Amino acid sequence: MSTVHIPAGLVESDGELVELDGELILPPSAKGVVLFAHGSGSSRFSPRNTYVAEVLQQRGIGTLLFDLLTREEDQDYATRFDIELLTRRLLAATAWLQSNPKTQALSLGYFGASTGAAAALQAAAQMEDKIAAVVSRGGRPDLAGAVALRRVTAPTLLIVGGADYGVIELNQQADALLNCEKKLTLIPGATHLFEEPGALQQAAHSAADWFAQHL
Repeated sequence: MSTVHIPAGLVESDGELVELDGELILPPSAKGVVLFAHGSGSSRFSPRNTYVAEVLQQRGIGTLLFDLLTREEDQDYATRFDIELLTRRLLAATAWLQSNPKTQALSLGYFGASTGAAAALQAAAQMEDKIAAVVSRGGRPDLAGAVALRRVTAPTLLIVGGADYGVIELNQQADALLNCEKKLTLIPGATHLFEEPGALQQAAHSAADWFAQHL
């Protein structure tokens, strides 16, 4: 594992250069790298995303877990839901991987949770065929907006808890707008955070299968 520092442009309010901290792990002979976009109030240390990343690594897939926001930004509730900002940060990390000698030849995927799923889909819409696959876990893909959802070309898997009422319907609406290869998977009995026994494991292995197929 290597700790990395990703340049992410300027903060518009004060003109300071932003660097985002991340953890890049590349298994031997990795074919691709998945960038993780965490949900609101979370960070690169999210235990759920860390677990999913470990499952991907065991399948020979590289992972980049990084903070979408600085510590100061994360204290502002509105900033956590600024999908445009989160998308720009994810695109900055994507550009960093594309220019990194260790990763520039690898195919790229996005894994988004909660609000991070909306950023992943917006970024995928802009990156078009440069993103090989997208997975949303307990995500809010609806927040990406109809225009972006219709533009996504990357094969997209939406994983939702079977007992995550309200969010299921939002994912069904987003799924109907997607024109790419797509799949909506419900994990039986799981609620929004997949805290039920075995629920997160099922979600992680579904994600790993999707990335292994498409990266």
